[in-house]
Amino acid sequence: MTDIESKLAAMGESLPDAPAPAANYVPFVISGNMLFVSGQISADAEGPIKGKLGADMDVDGGAKAARRCGLSLLAQVKAACGGDLSKLKRVVKLTGFVNSTADFTDQPKVINGCSDMMVELLGDAGRHSRSAVSAAALPLGVAVEIEGIFELA
Repeated sequence: MTDIESKLAAMGESLPDAPAPAANYVPFVISGNMLFVSGQISADAEGPIKGKLGADMDVDGGAKAARRCGLSLLAQVKAACGGDLSKLKRVVKLTGFVNSTADFTDQPKVINGCSDMMVELLGDAGRHSRSAVSAAALPLGVAVEIEGIFELA
């Protein structure tokens, strides 16, 4: 078990299996030492975490959905590294999409659910650049989708 997985276990979390692509794309691309992970939707063991922030989901629920996206991102990193998360050097950038009403303005607080977890797990190597934007709708009606760029050792 890697240090990341040990920390997750201490938090009562574990990595899901790396989700398969839902359309005509690959889950990740490695170019040099950079890993680009496709958008991961909010989902848990029961399935997609659906909702619209500002309508039927609050910021706390959105942040929890974003955290689930982060777990899926790390699962894809693990898959890209042949199961060896110790090859992850740092999180470079996250781009978060929040299914929200036109007047909802707390997208950054929602995406903090993922960002905070990355810093909690990786320390300074988890600090990253980021965008957090609103979307009128997301695939399957999910609350959050996040894509990531990572540096590999």
